[in-house]
Amino acid sequence: MKQTLDLLMPVLAMSISLFGCDNTSKPPITIVPQVKLERFMGPWYVIANIPTFIEKGAHNAVESYRLASDGSIATTFTFRQDSFDGLEKRYQPTGFVVDKASNAIWGMQFVWPFKSDYRIVYLNADYTQTVIGRDKRDYVWIMARKPEIPDSDYRDILGLLTRQGYDVRQIQKVPQRW
Repeated sequence: MKQTLDLLMPVLAMSISLFGCDNTSKPPITIVPQVKLERFMGPWYVIANIPTFIEKGAHNAVESYRLASDGSIATTFTFRQDSFDGLEKRYQPTGFVVDKASNAIWGMQFVWPFKSDYRIVYLNADYTQTVIGRDKRDYVWIMARKPEIPDSDYRDILGLLTRQGYDVRQIQKVPQRW
C-alpha cells in the first residue's frame, strides 16, 4: 500500500499543479500553424523549462513521443533526479491531439480523466527545436533533438516566449550530459 502511495503522490501533485485554478484571463497563446505528427515523433531533450513539481532538479530530461495505432500519442518522460547519477524517474502520460487542423494543441493525460493543456508554440523548419507552452503561461518546455542548442537560438526562443507573455525569469536550464 505504501509503495502504491509513493508512486501515486508525484502524479497527483503534478495533476493538481497542471489543472489548478487560474483566475487571471490571458489571451490564448499563439501556436504554430501546422505540425506534421510523424516528423514530430521521437525523442526530445529538455533544454530548459518552467518545471512542474515532479521536474524540479531534473537532469538529462528527455520526452519521447510515439504515434499509437488509435491516434493517441504514447509519451515517455525520463530524467535523473537531482544529479546525473540520481534515481531515474519515468512517467508515461498519453497525449491526444485536440486541434486536428494544426496538430499543435494537445491534451496530455497523466491521470484519468484530466487532460492538461499542451500547445506547440514554436517548431523550427527542420523539426530539431520546439517549445511546448500553455495558455496559463505557468509551464513551458524548450526542447531539441540534441542535448544542447546554440546560445543565439536560446535567446531567440526566450524573446518569443517574452512576446507570448511568459515571465522568462522563471525558465531554468535543464542540465544535460551524455
